[in-house]
Amino acid sequence: MKIISVRQNPEYKEKAIKYFQDSWSEISPVIYEDCISNSINATQSLPQWYLLEKEGKIIGCAGLITNDFISRMDLYPWICAIYVEEKYRGNAYGALLIEKAKNDTKAFGFRYLNLCTDHIGYYEKYGFEYIGEGYHPWEEKSRIYQIEV
Repeated sequence: MKIISVRQNPEYKEKAIKYFQDSWSEISPVIYEDCISNSINATQSLPQWYLLEKEGKIIGCAGLITNDFISRMDLYPWICAIYVEEKYRGNAYGALLIEKAKNDTKAFGFRYLNLCTDHIGYYEKYGFEYIGEGYHPWEEKSRIYQIEV
């Protein structure tokens, strides 16, 4: 099992763009293409994009970003777009992506890692605590979770 930082491995850029676009098809494809492409040479530590690889096959992904389309601009960074292919779920592979984001969050000098989701019960298993609600530009709300790193 291997977590690949796209910024540290820019040869994965095209694979990452396609994987994120396919995994999160409800998001306009240009969003991931633009963000991932521009993250490669960014001068700041964020954003970061990760791929989860098992035996040479990409099976998951996640991002570490400044804001996840949510009204709480006072909170950052955010882990986003966490995805593990269905046939690989139930093996705690998502925890590997979360741990990578937590480690990078700490290394970049941040004290907290945030996420927004409608899931209840999953992220609490990994130490995240519910801290309130946030609002998306498309007029939906999400639960906000936070963990100290």
